[in-house]
Amino acid sequence: MIPLRHVFGLLLAGVTGCLTAAGADAIVTHPFRGITLIARSETSPRNVRMHVVLVDLSAPGLSFKLTPPGGGRDTVRQTTMDFLLQEKAQLAVNVHFFVPFPSDETDVEVVGLAASQGKVYSPFEPQPVGRAYADQSYAIVAYAPALNIDAANRVTLVRRDPAHPGNRQTLPRVPLWNALSGGAQIVTDGAKTIPSYSGVAGGLNPSTAYSDTNSWYALPRARTAAGVTANLKTLVLFTADQAAGSGGMTVAEVADRLINDYHVAQALNLDGGGSTTLAMQDPATLKGRLVNTSSDNPRGRAVGSSLAIFAARLPAPDKSPPR
Repeated sequence: MIPLRHVFGLLLAGVTGCLTAAGADAIVTHPFRGITLIARSETSPRNVRMHVVLVDLSAPGLSFKLTPPGGGRDTVRQTTMDFLLQEKAQLAVNVHFFVPFPSDETDVEVVGLAASQGKVYSPFEPQPVGRAYADQSYAIVAYAPALNIDAANRVTLVRRDPAHPGNRQTLPRVPLWNALSGGAQIVTDGAKTIPSYSGVAGGLNPSTAYSDTNSWYALPRARTAAGVTANLKTLVLFTADQAAGSGGMTVAEVADRLINDYHVAQALNLDGGGSTTLAMQDPATLKGRLVNTSSDNPRGRAVGSSLAIFAARLPAPDKSPPR
């Protein structure tokens, strides 16, 4: 048996297939150039299914696109699957929290910094996002940091520069290309950093019955997270299901997996619950399918934003007879 904490190193060494450990399994595939997909399951502390995408940022032919601006607010809600098909991408994952929610409205504000191929359309934001919207500071920290993927596929963790009005300037100062934000930074310099309700600036507010003893982050739910390794060579996308027998995960559990198994140094908790969606183009049929099981509906929830990943197809295996 191979301990799952060694999965990342084995993948770098070219080992694939089915990796197992006590109470856990991981099936590893390489559907596209530079893309490793890990379907992982565990039975402790509860039954849970995870899907992990490791993106080699140096792979030839790799590029990204966040949902672009549109509609009467920031974006028009769309399922991650529909975004994948629209863009003819190879993978897509949901990203931003959005308001209004719950609502049947299609035009929404995404929460936090957002940029799509150089077009910045949402700034770093306080809580609540605006006077017309409910306070979500029990789950989303004010001015949450973001991950920026530049045109050369370099990933940088960026924070708001408070010295500049408009909340669109970053520290460090980098050109924003595809920028995505979530509820909070859950891994910082390789350490778990789950926000608390203690009243510290930049933390969470103990409202809507949530507190440090009943934390929104400590409830097992479907989860989506994104991070980058310490060497900045691998983007890691993570989803956990809360459907079809999978019990979901706490955010701390997600952070532990990212740190211990995938060498993640910086990571954000993204929109989860019914929004959690990972879609992929089937490399054989070129049709789209959901990789995870949505807790909203079979095609996934219409969300405020998704990140599309474009990757080159792998060469067909040589089936010629040996000489």
